[in-house]
Amino acid sequence: MIARYTRKTMGDLWSDENKYRTWLQVEILACEAMAKLGKVPKKALAAIKKKAAFSVSRIEEIEEKTRHDVIAFTTNVAEHVGPDARYIHMGLTSSDVLDTSMAVLLKKAGKIILGDLEGLMDAVRAKALEHEHTVMVGRSHGIHAEPITFGLKLAVWYDEMRRNKKRFENALETISYGKISGAVGTFANTPPQVEAHVCKKLGLKPAPASTQILQRDRHAEYFSALAIMGASIEKMAVEIRHLQRTEVLEAEEFFSKGQKGSSAMPHKRNPVGSENLSGLARILRANALAAMENVALWHERDISHSSVERIIAPDSTILMDYMLHRMTGIIKNLRVYPEKMKANLNLLKGLIFSQQVLLALVDAGASREEAYLMVQQNAMKAWDRKKDFKGLIQKDKQIARYLSQEKIEALFDIDYHLNHVSTIFDRVFGKRRPRGTR
Repeated sequence: MIARYTRKTMGDLWSDENKYRTWLQVEILACEAMAKLGKVPKKALAAIKKKAAFSVSRIEEIEEKTRHDVIAFTTNVAEHVGPDARYIHMGLTSSDVLDTSMAVLLKKAGKIILGDLEGLMDAVRAKALEHEHTVMVGRSHGIHAEPITFGLKLAVWYDEMRRNKKRFENALETISYGKISGAVGTFANTPPQVEAHVCKKLGLKPAPASTQILQRDRHAEYFSALAIMGASIEKMAVEIRHLQRTEVLEAEEFFSKGQKGSSAMPHKRNPVGSENLSGLARILRANALAAMENVALWHERDISHSSVERIIAPDSTILMDYMLHRMTGIIKNLRVYPEKMKANLNLLKGLIFSQQVLLALVDAGASREEAYLMVQQNAMKAWDRKKDFKGLIQKDKQIARYLSQEKIEALFDIDYHLNHVSTIFDRVFGKRRPRGTR
């Protein structure tokens, strides 16, 4: 699936063509800065800007011999520029170009992801508002607990995605740093003014201190933020998968005309989109771990991180782009079944109101231990004998010492649980107009 999916903007971002284009941009900006310092003749700079070009196939051909991608790149650029190419890469080390370019690409990828995330949040918000008062049972440990609304479930997702957005924005800030500080970060052959010029032009900040590379805690934060975002998407996917189970069937993914669920069983409608997202989230977590392993390098730098990043940078960002789009589509087209939610809510014949009875007994003067025992005894009878819980409570003589029939009846009011739904929605989505107003 992911091999077929490379939405043009994100797919092109990680193409070899764009990678080398970004490298060339860094090299030319460094030449500009050097020219300002009088280290590159203005005539040479003009020639470099005019003639600088590259060929991906030619770079690959040269790299077969040099076994060094940056040298292959600069060699090919020199073939286009001619004698003035001697000023290109002057005083720079490979990682000045590689790490600064990587920061540019990760920042651009991050901007795309933020746009995707906002689209998902919009979809979740719209669905939450639609189902603000769609009552369903809440579950803990997979067992019926107390009533909630489907909208509340979605409001929780929205709030979590808002944290993901903030977390990723912070990671995007952390990754938006470049370095043009030379072989060991001392600026021995390139003064800090060069770094300042290059970074400013690229929308980056100069790293306050660097070695031969930008420090990889920056990248670890970025990929960890993506992994956490992926975990939140998986959380939503797992919930949808549960709600689509035949025994539950309170919601399900849209099943399009002509879609097939099984090669063997024509009746099947499976939550394949959500299952797909659960699997992809595992890759993001694995890639985040790989990014963390890259933090501890030898001395001022080794190359063990490089091979890892060639995989995880495009893979994680393309995956996240895909996952956000897929989950947005699932949420927008999600089929919700309020009547099944209502039916499931009543499966335990009133047991979901046990806490109200407990609290009412305590409020009426019973000790908590005594009240708990009275309620639990009746609850277990309801469980085991499939009896109506309210009926058992009403017939319990011990409970009748504390609660009247009218009081018991009032305790089984579902609205009691939903009294503060609007308050929660206002906290998540902000104050909204009263119903029926424009």
